[in-house]
Amino acid sequence: MSAPPLFRLADERRVTVVRDAAMVRRVLDDDPVGSCMVASRVADHGVDPTAIGGELWTRTRPSRSLCYAGANLIPLRGELNDLNAFADKAMSGARRCSSLVGRAELVLPMWRRLEGAWGPARDVREVQPLMALNAAPRCASDPLVRPVRMEELDAYLVAAIDMFIGEVGIDPRLGDGGRGYRRRVAGLIAAGRAWARFDRGQVVFKAEVGSQSPAVGQIQGVWVHPDWRGRGLGAAGTATLSAAIVRGGRTASLYVNSYNTVARATYARIGFEEVGTFATVLLD
Repeated sequence: MSAPPLFRLADERRVTVVRDAAMVRRVLDDDPVGSCMVASRVADHGVDPTAIGGELWTRTRPSRSLCYAGANLIPLRGELNDLNAFADKAMSGARRCSSLVGRAELVLPMWRRLEGAWGPARDVREVQPLMALNAAPRCASDPLVRPVRMEELDAYLVAAIDMFIGEVGIDPRLGDGGRGYRRRVAGLIAAGRAWARFDRGQVVFKAEVGSQSPAVGQIQGVWVHPDWRGRGLGAAGTATLSAAIVRGGRTASLYVNSYNTVARATYARIGFEEVGTFATVLLD
């Protein structure tokens, strides 16, 4: 008598690439704030891996397990077995990703699986309150904060690079002399998603809508020039950008390190409320 077939066990563990855009969109719509980074790509380009810069993985179907795998790993749904399978799939690749980011209850189990193979992270930020605002800000806005113009790119880059080094801990110009980072920032400016206040040609406040889905605008890169700190520019400037996002029919969102008590108090004053917890594992 022959042995029972093994294909069922193999199929249960196998990670496949999702091709059904409608199914993916339904999953993303269930968590519009938490999935904004992936939803923005899918809204613009569908689920084709070449178009969105990565693959969407599942073990069974997207409604049960889903993970975006590109330069970054972004788990979106799954139980522990699913997350372990995603981690194993990631480890089978030629190189590790740059970061893991997403809801903490999904990111941290994946990292525990990956750490033994990939080695220590550059930084693990386990608790990052995820915050959202879908009404007018409660504090005053700054009328001098506005979309950056393309001819202001060089001045804006000075502030963007300083913010990036302070927040991420590396210089975004490493590797290619800054060409890639310059292209990304120029793209945000061209899309009207980089906002700033200038004083005599110098950026004194900046923030960007880093990801924009049909439902959510995720704010990133909030920065105030060191000489201008303590004057309320961070709250007023972020309120200006948040108000613009809300007027456009989207929820304004951001996530912040738990230890940054000043920023958390600022966002609470604007009217942001915590809607979950993110985690970020920085690798490269």
